Amino acid sequence: MIVYLLTPEQAESLINVEVVQDNFFNPIQDADGNWIISQEEVDQCNIRWVKSLPQIEYNPVIPKDPY
Repeated sequence: MIVYLLTPEQAESLINVEVVQDNFFNPIQDADGNWIISQEEVDQCNIRWVKSLPQIEYNPVIPKDPY
Protein backbone atom coordinates (compact mmCIF):
# COMPACT_ATOMS: atom_id res chain seq x y z
CA MET A 1 0.00 0.00 0.00
CA ILE A 2 1.30 3.45 -0.90
CA VAL A 3 1.31 6.20 1.74
CA TYR A 4 2.74 9.71 1.90
CA LEU A 5 5.86 10.58 3.87
CA LEU A 6 5.91 13.52 6.29
CA THR A 7 8.65 15.15 8.33
CA PRO A 8 7.91 15.27 12.07
CA GLU A 9 7.20 19.00 11.70
CA GLN A 10 4.77 18.42 8.84
CA ALA A 11 3.01 15.67 10.80
CA GLU A 12 2.64 17.98 13.80
CA SER A 13 1.27 20.77 11.62
CA LEU A 14 -1.50 18.51 10.28
CA ILE A 15 -2.83 17.33 13.65
CA ASN A 16 -6.41 18.62 14.11
CA VAL A 17 -6.52 19.95 10.55
CA GLU A 18 -9.74 19.09 8.75
CA VAL A 19 -9.33 17.24 5.44
CA VAL A 20 -13.03 17.51 4.57
CA GLN A 21 -15.97 18.25 6.82
CA ASP A 22 -15.75 16.13 10.00
CA ASN A 23 -12.69 14.24 8.70
CA PHE A 24 -9.26 15.15 10.09
CA PHE A 25 -5.70 14.27 9.15
CA ASN A 26 -4.33 11.42 11.24
CA PRO A 27 -0.55 11.23 10.84
CA ILE A 28 0.85 7.98 12.22
CA GLN A 29 4.27 6.37 12.42
CA ASP A 30 5.08 3.19 10.51
CA ALA A 31 7.40 0.38 11.64
CA ASP A 32 10.41 2.34 10.34
CA GLY A 33 9.52 5.42 12.41
CA ASN A 34 8.34 7.39 9.36
CA TRP A 35 5.45 9.81 9.79
CA ILE A 36 2.83 9.07 7.15
CA ILE A 37 -0.68 9.87 5.96
CA SER A 38 -2.95 7.87 3.70
CA GLN A 39 -3.71 8.17 0.01
CA GLU A 40 -7.31 9.03 0.92
CA GLU A 41 -6.22 11.96 3.10
CA VAL A 42 -4.05 13.35 0.30
CA ASP A 43 -6.74 12.85 -2.36
CA GLN A 44 -9.37 14.66 -0.31
CA CYS A 45 -7.34 17.66 0.83
CA ASN A 46 -6.79 21.02 -0.85
CA ILE A 47 -3.33 21.73 0.60
CA ARG A 48 -0.83 22.02 -2.23
CA TRP A 49 2.29 20.93 -0.32
CA VAL A 50 0.48 17.82 0.94
CA LYS A 51 -0.27 16.77 -2.64
CA SER A 52 3.46 16.96 -3.48
CA LEU A 53 4.65 14.73 -0.60
CA PRO A 54 6.85 11.76 -1.53
CA GLN A 55 5.20 8.35 -1.73
CA ILE A 56 6.55 5.30 0.09
CA GLU A 57 5.43 1.73 0.65
CA TYR A 58 3.58 1.29 3.97
CA ASN A 59 5.45 -0.80 6.55
CA PRO A 60 2.91 -1.54 9.32
CA VAL A 61 3.79 -1.83 12.97
CA ILE A 62 3.29 -5.45 14.03
CA PRO A 63 2.05 -5.66 17.63
CA LYS A 64 4.15 -7.85 19.90
CA ASP A 65 2.55 -11.01 21.24
CA PRO A 66 1.72 -10.30 24.91
CA TYR A 67 2.50 -13.91 25.88
